[in-house]
Amino acid sequence: MFNKFNVFDGHNDVALRFFKDQQSQPIAEFLGGTSNGHIDLKKARDGHLVGGLFALFSPSREIFDVGAMRGSSYDLPLPAPLDVDFARRSVIAQLSMLLELERGSQGAVKICRNTSEIRAAVREGQLAVVVHMEGAEAIDEDLLFLDILYEAGLRSIGPVWSRHNAFGHGVPLKYPSGPDTGPGLTVAGRRLVAKCNSLGILVDLSHITEAGFWDIAELSLSPLVATHSNVHAISNVARNLTHPQLEAIRDSNGLVGLNFATAFLRPDGQMRSDTPIDWMIRHLDVLIEVLGETRVGLGSDFDGAVIPVSIKDASGLPVLFEALSKSGYSDDLLNKIAYENWISVLERTIDSKGK
Repeated sequence: MFNKFNVFDGHNDVALRFFKDQQSQPIAEFLGGTSNGHIDLKKARDGHLVGGLFALFSPSREIFDVGAMRGSSYDLPLPAPLDVDFARRSVIAQLSMLLELERGSQGAVKICRNTSEIRAAVREGQLAVVVHMEGAEAIDEDLLFLDILYEAGLRSIGPVWSRHNAFGHGVPLKYPSGPDTGPGLTVAGRRLVAKCNSLGILVDLSHITEAGFWDIAELSLSPLVATHSNVHAISNVARNLTHPQLEAIRDSNGLVGLNFATAFLRPDGQMRSDTPIDWMIRHLDVLIEVLGETRVGLGSDFDGAVIPVSIKDASGLPVLFEALSKSGYSDDLLNKIAYENWISVLERTIDSKGK
């Protein structure tokens, strides 16, 4: 199998899978390579996945129906906002599980707080975990809990998921639709972005409304990053980015991570596993055309979405790189997409505390 490139991935939901699977032994299964998820230690090694952003996510009380994303159009209702205490319990549990994963791995997994630690972990053959939060519901408006999370390893945060909260407004899972679906940041959201800049926490633009995107673009002193988003001109779903948004990310020297979720790849917006890998290449072609070769990476959404069956899980990452190589991508460009571009933008964000 085509297997040349170390991969750093911009988004996965492994911690959420652990949280949902507590009746089994998800951490032991991850370390033993026997999990049913998209990522475990064996799948990661088979696919040369050397690290990524591991999300902490507070599930809604409502059941999310992915099956609804297979119609000719859809507009899933935004889940109800969460109160801080409810959201915080799941975030603390998931963070604890990532810490337990590190402790129980006998050195195979390392939670990393800067790019020097990421590069060192990769050299040592460790899986480099960077802690991310998807939706800031667990954080109080005074941002006191943010300091605690930072000391525990949090280095990336999306102010919203597709659900409104005290910091801003999320886009619905809606097709066809643009991302201009509601208001942007709140006053508390502006404080959150400013404090993330001062601490050296990456601010993720995935899931936020277009108004919120532009609020952050105006306010943030750091590169603009969408960890797992695609091209709206190809797939007309609210979650994807318009060309002006992509140009703003380019001009900030930021990055977009290609989302493997099939609804955000396909022109018909459907969440179907039989999605051809060609659509991933089409999105990457446009992302590179607009952003340039140094501002594009991967943001798989492993364990959080339906991905193309030809990839299946982390062990199938070489399938994507082989297809890209056959379509004319050079080894130098593939290495940038796989690894170096993510490390570079993390140097400009999480390594920039106080700058």
